[in-house]
Amino acid sequence: MDIKALVSQLTLEEKAGLCSGGDFWHTKAVERLGIPASMVSDGPHGLRKQDDKADHLGVNESIKAVCFPAASATAASFDKAMLTRMGEAVGDSCQHEKLSVVLGPAVNIKRSPLCGRNFEYFSEDPYLAGKLSAAFIHGVQSRNVGTSIKHFAANSQEHRRMSSSAEVDERTLREIYLPAFETAVKEEQPWTVMCSYNRINGVYASENPWLLTEVLRNEWGFEGYVMSDWGAVSDRVAGVAAGLDLEMPSSGGVNDRKIVEAVRAGRLDEKLVDQAVERILNIVFRYTENAKPDTPWDMEAQHMLAAEIAADCMVLLKNEDALLPLSKTDEIAFIGEFAEKPRYQGGGSSHINSFKVTGALEASKGLKITYAQGYSAAADNATDEQIAEAVAAAKAAKAAVVFAGLPDVYESEGYDRVHMRLPDCQNRLIEAVAAANPNTVVVLHNGSPVEMPWIGKVKAVLEAYLGGQAVGLAEVRVLFGDVNPSGHLPETFPLRLADNPSYLFYGGEGNVAEYREGIFVGYRYYDKKEAEVLFPFGHGLSYTSFAFSDLRLSASQITDRDTLTATVRVKNTGKCAGKAVVQLYVGDVESSVFRPVRELKGFEKVALEPGEEKEVSFTLDKRSFAYWNTRIHDWHVESGAFAIEIGHSSRDISLRAEVNVQSTVELPKHYDKDSIFMDILADPHAAAVLKPLLDSIRAAFAPPADESEKSSAASEAITEEMNLAMLQYMPLRGMLSFGGDANSAQMLEQILTELNKV
Repeated sequence: MDIKALVSQLTLEEKAGLCSGGDFWHTKAVERLGIPASMVSDGPHGLRKQDDKADHLGVNESIKAVCFPAASATAASFDKAMLTRMGEAVGDSCQHEKLSVVLGPAVNIKRSPLCGRNFEYFSEDPYLAGKLSAAFIHGVQSRNVGTSIKHFAANSQEHRRMSSSAEVDERTLREIYLPAFETAVKEEQPWTVMCSYNRINGVYASENPWLLTEVLRNEWGFEGYVMSDWGAVSDRVAGVAAGLDLEMPSSGGVNDRKIVEAVRAGRLDEKLVDQAVERILNIVFRYTENAKPDTPWDMEAQHMLAAEIAADCMVLLKNEDALLPLSKTDEIAFIGEFAEKPRYQGGGSSHINSFKVTGALEASKGLKITYAQGYSAAADNATDEQIAEAVAAAKAAKAAVVFAGLPDVYESEGYDRVHMRLPDCQNRLIEAVAAANPNTVVVLHNGSPVEMPWIGKVKAVLEAYLGGQAVGLAEVRVLFGDVNPSGHLPETFPLRLADNPSYLFYGGEGNVAEYREGIFVGYRYYDKKEAEVLFPFGHGLSYTSFAFSDLRLSASQITDRDTLTATVRVKNTGKCAGKAVVQLYVGDVESSVFRPVRELKGFEKVALEPGEEKEVSFTLDKRSFAYWNTRIHDWHVESGAFAIEIGHSSRDISLRAEVNVQSTVELPKHYDKDSIFMDILADPHAAAVLKPLLDSIRAAFAPPADESEKSSAASEAITEEMNLAMLQYMPLRGMLSFGGDANSAQMLEQILTELNKV
């Protein structure tokens, strides 16, 4: 298909029309030229296809589909291959339902536990989010169906999401909020990118040329089209100029006319409209020319796949006295409404109309299970009778499993949480059950961290997150040992909300949300501060044990143009098969800029039989060691030693080695009369220029030769070391005051000339 030739046959009105949706879910068709409409659908973890009564908040019903675990759960898998398998399943579903693009994955950073949409996002860590999203995209697009990675960018709160400005400094944007998008774009080329609702430093994402053109296209090489989030357009003409190709949903022709008027008035170059249309049609025809509507959609098979994925995502947070796995021959009490009717997905645009749902109570048929409701999620209440029934069931059982979590109303698209607590009624229930039975297990259904005031009173905690429609089947498999849990936390669980680095200013004031914590998000903050946490980033237990050994680096010294290979051996030292997550962190040993203690730069999931050992390799490049330097507006590696660490979490590091990395880029330097001696002397060239002056100053500060001329009081008050320490903070202009020479000003100019020679 010659897209340029096709665009040349379109009228200006037709081209403007193609830049917005035909309705809520379709692009526009131009029948006279054979341009078809194509349909998009919500669905980062399953299809929410709507034909009639369309909406973008999950209010109206959609087709029956399969709900896979949400991103909060799949991120805990640390398993790229598994995300690809899930993507393939979603892609097959799209082909069957004639959908050209699935709206996902969502990769915004979990800045605070309060974000109402955290369940849809992967992680507080951009490396993890980027790699897992790329794997999902690979799976979907392998089926010739597009993805729309979202929400670009800095959309980490729902509060005032359509008007608020995320005020984020350049370095923080580059190191935290953009890399997940960058990884996905560079590695997998999602067919589309969805811009976010919010402003970024005062400019709406939908009309931000720096974001949509300079960074996304010119730097990263994005080739697809950019679509708006539903209703995210403020100024459509400015959006076209900035690089927003498709407005969704339809504006009813209002914004189409504005595009036409702007072109005819000379305020918008028609070539930009042509460019947007070409990008849209490239994707439309990429799908239609590879459409396979006869692709089978076996929902029952996908239900079982959803169960398999959910089990691999579950994180065993605590397992005192090896209480888990439970015995299938023991009497066990299942307590809590979520055992029967699990919360398995979030609210809003990603809400799937599941064709079936399997709770743990249903999945445990054939086992010795008693059940007590314990609480009502809808009423957010636990009556005295419900708690008494739960306590009685717990007392009569070998172990009690409380299925707890956040009700639907607590976290959803469209608004943020106001606290980090479970419902009070559930906390009371857990306390009562734990008092009645020392062998109490808590299974959590939530899309974001919760406080656990009862953590010291229960023996085991299993984090199921929002595990999809087969979550109950997966829970029973894990609880009774058919599956060894292998999930690890993709986010830190703080002890309390007030410990979170964004706590004081999350949400912002009015329409301004300042990201004052900068790069210190999640574990980057907690580890740097050495703060106590409930559970650290990367934490996850197993029914077996793993040992890391023999960390080897391919070199002890490299330049920032080289790659480094790190290899490590991992062994299953326990008695059952399991999967280990090997986490590699990199830390700058001594940096001149503020940097985290360590940052995740590699991870692999490895299946091992008891006693089995495997070698895992990681390749590290410049970005593994670099920080974003705002002077050169680029990634920069500071010469020096870097720690390469292998661990089970960011707080459980088993092995450490060092590599010396030499920078091949010399940062530009400029000195003036206000430059201080400390900074100048750190530069070998500048230090050589200053040596004669420094020698004379040292001589001036030297103690008198005749000790009798110096009082003992003065000696104790001001030493030579103190004088030299104070010198490092003195600006060069200080030589005018302390030089005692009429030629000092001329000497200063000569020194500055020498210092600034390239």
